[in-house]
Amino acid sequence: MGLDVGDRRIGVAVSDPLGLTAQPVMTLVRTNRRQDLKSLQRLIRRYGCAEIVVGNPLYMSGDQSPQAAKAQAFAQMLREETALPVHLWDERLTTTEAHRHLHAAGRAGSEHKAVVDQVAAVLILEGYLAAAKLND
Repeated sequence: MGLDVGDRRIGVAVSDPLGLTAQPVMTLVRTNRRQDLKSLQRLIRRYGCAEIVVGNPLYMSGDQSPQAAKAQAFAQMLREETALPVHLWDERLTTTEAHRHLHAAGRAGSEHKAVVDQVAAVLILEGYLAAAKLND
């Protein structure tokens, strides 16, 4: 499962069982940590997820941003609550890339806003899967 964690929304993507492709699942509108976790645990069970990849939004310099600190804390909470391996993945420019993909596909306005987090989650998960293949 790939997650693009923001303050207001979490983009969710999953891979196929072989870990070859990533597909968007949903954008979770955040309410509170407890409810967010409950929703994610339902999705983990539904899709049979064995690992989670959380986007780590570092500054372009590679330094930790305030948002990266929040993503890292969220990843740690997921580790503790799900007992699954949770990996942080450098997601610099994924949201920008997600916007480009959506503009190229002709999606704009409210439709664009509704799925950009899912597309970013797909890009995070695809990056992780590609790197994992290289390391096999």
